[in-house]
Amino acid sequence: MALLAENAEPPKTRVLDIGCAGGRNAVPLARAGYDLTAVDASPAMVAKTRERLAPILGAEEADRRVRVGRMDDLSFARDASFDFVVALGLYHCAQSRAEWDRALSESARVLAPGGRLLVSVFTSETDLDGRGFRAVPGEPHVYEGFESGGRHFLVDAEQLDREMARFGLTPLEPTRTARPKVEKGRRVSANGLYGKAQRRAPSH
Repeated sequence: MALLAENAEPPKTRVLDIGCAGGRNAVPLARAGYDLTAVDASPAMVAKTRERLAPILGAEEADRRVRVGRMDDLSFARDASFDFVVALGLYHCAQSRAEWDRALSESARVLAPGGRLLVSVFTSETDLDGRGFRAVPGEPHVYEGFESGGRHFLVDAEQLDREMARFGLTPLEPTRTARPKVEKGRRVSANGLYGKAQRRAPSH
C-alpha cells in the first residue's frame, strides 16, 4: 500500500497481479485507479476476484481484466507490458527448478524497463502445519511433505536476490525476512522489491 501511495498517476501505471487469489491485492489496486490485470490458476479464485471487482470496475471490465492463467505462462501479455508486477506468496508454489525458472523468466519478460516487481516467498524455515517437511534429494531448494501434497521451491532472502539477478532483476531496497507470529507452525518469508534496468540509449 505504501508503494501504491507513492504513485501520482495510477491510471498510467500498468499493474499485473499474478496469483491474485480472491482479490486481496487486486481490489485496492482497482480502487486506487491503476490499470490492472490479474491472473490466477484457479477458476474459482478468478471468479471471486471478478465478483469483488465488479462493483468497482463494472462486470464487463472485471471479466476482461481478470483471467485464468499460470505464473509460468503469461503468454497473453506482450514483452515489457507492465510497469509494476505483484507476486506475493506465489513463486514458492513452483514444484521444480524448471517451473520456478519459467515463472521468474515470464515475470521479467512482461516487466517494462524501469519497472518494479514486488515479491514474497516462503523460506525453508516455514512450517505451516507444525509437521515439518523434507528436502527432495538431488533437487536443491525443492521440498516435499506439505499438507497440500505437492512440492515447494523455497529460498531465503539472500538466495532470492541471486535468483532474481539471473533474470536481470536487482533489489531496490534490502530484501527482508519476515517472521510473523502465528497460532500454529511457522510462516517465514523473504520479501523483496526488484527493479528492471532501463534500456541504455544507443551511443553514436
